[in-house]
Parts: sequence; C-alpha cells; structure tokens
Amino acid sequence: MKKIKYILILLSGIFAINSCDTKDLELTNPNALSPETFFKTEAQVQSAVNAAYANLQTRGLYGRHIFFALDNMSQENKGNPQLEGNKRPFLDFSFDASSDIIQFYWETCFLGISKANFVLDNEAKIKELPTSVLSDVNKNKFLGEAHFLRAYYYFLLVNRFGDLPIYTKQTIEGNARSPKADVYKLISDDFDFASKNLLAISVEQKGRATKEAALAYLGKVQLYLKKYDEALVTLNKVTGFSLETNFYNNFMDETEHGPESIFEIEYDEKIGVGDKWGSDISGTGAAEATFRGQEYGNLGWYNVYPSSNLLDEYEVGDKRFGDTFYVPGSKYNNGNSTMTAANFGSSEGNRRAGWKKYQNYYKRTDENQDSSINFKVMRYSDVLLMKAECENQRPSGVQTVAIAYIKEVRDRAGLLTVIAPTKDAVFKAIIHERKVELAGEQVRFDDIMRWGNAATEIPGSGFKVGKSELWPIPNRETSSNPNIKGNNPNW
Repeated sequence: MKKIKYILILLSGIFAINSCDTKDLELTNPNALSPETFFKTEAQVQSAVNAAYANLQTRGLYGRHIFFALDNMSQENKGNPQLEGNKRPFLDFSFDASSDIIQFYWETCFLGISKANFVLDNEAKIKELPTSVLSDVNKNKFLGEAHFLRAYYYFLLVNRFGDLPIYTKQTIEGNARSPKADVYKLISDDFDFASKNLLAISVEQKGRATKEAALAYLGKVQLYLKKYDEALVTLNKVTGFSLETNFYNNFMDETEHGPESIFEIEYDEKIGVGDKWGSDISGTGAAEATFRGQEYGNLGWYNVYPSSNLLDEYEVGDKRFGDTFYVPGSKYNNGNSTMTAANFGSSEGNRRAGWKKYQNYYKRTDENQDSSINFKVMRYSDVLLMKAECENQRPSGVQTVAIAYIKEVRDRAGLLTVIAPTKDAVFKAIIHERKVELAGEQVRFDDIMRWGNAATEIPGSGFKVGKSELWPIPNRETSSNPNIKGNNPNW
C-alpha cells in the first residue's frame, strides 16, 4: 500500500520541495512558506525531509536511467536495435564525460544531498521546537532521515565516481574532491546516526527510512570496505524480516512493503505523473511513475532483453527463473494470455526471454510509461547473502554458518544446497547466488567492482581495467567547478 504522497510546494526561492500527504500535513497555503517562518511546525519539518526523498524518483535515478546504466554495465542486459544512443554506450563502456545520463545522475544525487543538508542546517531550529509541536522522538527521526538520505545519495555517488566533493551544508558548489575514504567515513557516520535515531519499521510510515534500513546499509558499506567482522555485527541487528514465500511478491504493486522489504523507492501513478519527462534532476513536480516497465517490457518498448550470460547462470529447477523472466509459454494478464516466440522478436535468434521483474504484465496485456511498482533496493535476501559473505571472509569465519545463510535463500528457490565447506567454494556460491537472486536489481555491477573479477564475470564487454571501474566526472561539473582538478584515471 502506498503511504507517501509528494505534492509540489515552493520554499521562497531556496528550492522547490515536495510535501507529504495532506492528511499528514494539512497545509492550507504552502506557497506562503518562507525561510523566516519555516521549521515552525511538524508539517514543515516533514515537508523539508520529504523533499530529499523526491530526488530518488527522478529520471536521473530510478525514474529511468539508473537501471539502464547498471544493468547494461553488468551485462545482465543486451540491447535491441531501438535502444537509445545515450544508453547503448553502457553496454560496451564507450560512454564519456559528455553523457547526459552521467550528468543527470551526478546532479540529482547532489541536489538530494543539498535538500538533506537543508534539514540538517536547521537542526537547531528543529531541536528548539517545543515538544507540544514536535516530540523529541520525531525531531530525532526527521534528522535521522536527513542523515540516511545524504548517506544514500553519497553511496550511489562514491560507487560511480570514487573521490567526491563533500558537502555538509546546503550549498553544493565549488568544493574540491575529497578522498574516497573520507566520503565513506561521512556515509558510515550518517548511516550510524540514522540507525540510532530512526523509528523501527514496525511503527514507521511505509516508504520512509527506518532503523533497520540504516543498519542494512551501514552493514553493506562495512562489507564494501572489507570490514567483515564489523559488517556481520551490524547486519545481525537487522531483525524482524523473513523471505517472501512467493519470490515474485517482491516485484508486484499490490505486495509492496512485504516481510522481505527493508527499503523501497516509492512510486504511485495515481498521485500524478505530469512532470515525469522533465524530472531529470530537480525532484519537483508530479513524477510518481517509473519508466522501468515500458523500457524493459518485451511487449512494450523492449529496449533491452536479458543476456544469455545471465540466463545461463540459472540452475535447472530454480523457481526464480520463471519469476524473473518471461519466455515463450509464460502466462500473463492474470493467467489469461500466453507469451509466444513472436513476443520476443526472436528473428535474431538470441532473444530467449524478456524481463518479468517489475513488469505489470502479470495483471494486464501491455505496459505504458507509468509504472507504480516500487523498487525494493534493500531486501532481506540481500542481507542474508551479505552475512554469508562476511562470515566466509572474516578471519574467524565458519563456512558451515555461511552455507546456512545461502541455503535459506536457495530453499525458497526449490534448490538443494551442496557446497563444500571451504572458503573458495563458498565464495563461488555467493557470486552465483547474488547473480541469480538479485538479477535486474542494480546490484551486480557494484558486486563485480568490489570483488575485482570483471575479467571472469563480464568478459568481452569492453571493460578496461584501470578505467571502467569509475565513471568520468561530467563535463558540466568540471567546467563549472574550478576546484575539480582533472578527472578519474584514464578519462
């Protein structure tokens, strides 16, 4: 069930922000807000926090571009002839600093950071509000959301660009790049603060950051930094979740925020979609739809299709295959229609399947530009597999314990788990499980980069060691910020 609405309001020339459902805010004249009168009520504090969420919905991120870029680079996708020219270079790593996708990604993340910093800049005002206006618990949780969102945007950025300008104030102009280690320090501190101040998922409004989401991401950051013991301690605190009995429940509109869901990017086309084409960066206006269904749908625009590299990874009998892909003979439209070979344009002989995750075909005959299906960007299965990796990699790890975490994920897929209790065998099993469990969820490329195994996982893709690990800083940033000296290696 959708819980957060975003309605455009204007904050007196600072930036456009979005407010929450009017049943929560009851703003009678939001356009009258000004810096002098802002942060006087709970509604105003909440609306400022909501504005920072909105940049996740932009075309620069989950509205359109992030899934193309990451799924293409990971070679989970192949491109059909109609795939647009700005997206095709991510299949063979031929993009450069002029890419609008890279520019929009950079700019919408930093604008989201600015919006989070706007809240944090006014921490004193928020803390000074009497408890009759805003309880101490809610003061802390709103500040926790701002810290969480700043960390999330920086986490998206650091994985793509490495060293970054660090901004802890609202302005996002003019800073030089700081070392990646310093960026990770800020991210870790922010997620840690959030984990101590956010509400538990059992009591928080659906769609908002929670204590468990902060812990899951803090654990993921620690894993990325190879702090396996710390990460395992953190991830063990992510409790109260279970795997969906039906794997496909993770990817439908009606079953959002289920028992496996830890954090989701919200969409709801009923609220408004009029600004979705113009929402590359700003996160303002009505853009409550993602293009994911139309873009990937084999009965829609069908710009990409699952690669054989990915399809061949699935074991015979893996139930996830039928919940991740459509193939000839698959049922759709509430079971009333059947996919045929012609639905996959198989004249080229290599389009064996279409994407099923995040598609609306399960309940209708076609796709359109407006999909309301949320992105589950942190699922409990991811946590289980991260725990397996931490247990396997840490010096005192016990491989049988790691195998038990993997088995929990494989049991749902209807697979036997036979893994030799050696570090190498368990690691190979983790690589396999993350590839098939999290396919098409924008996870795999980051996995490959942190493992350093691009040569074996994406051979022949055009990936160049020493260059392709990072994106170039976009031209618009290097030309406007004189303190950005040079670019990433070999760009």
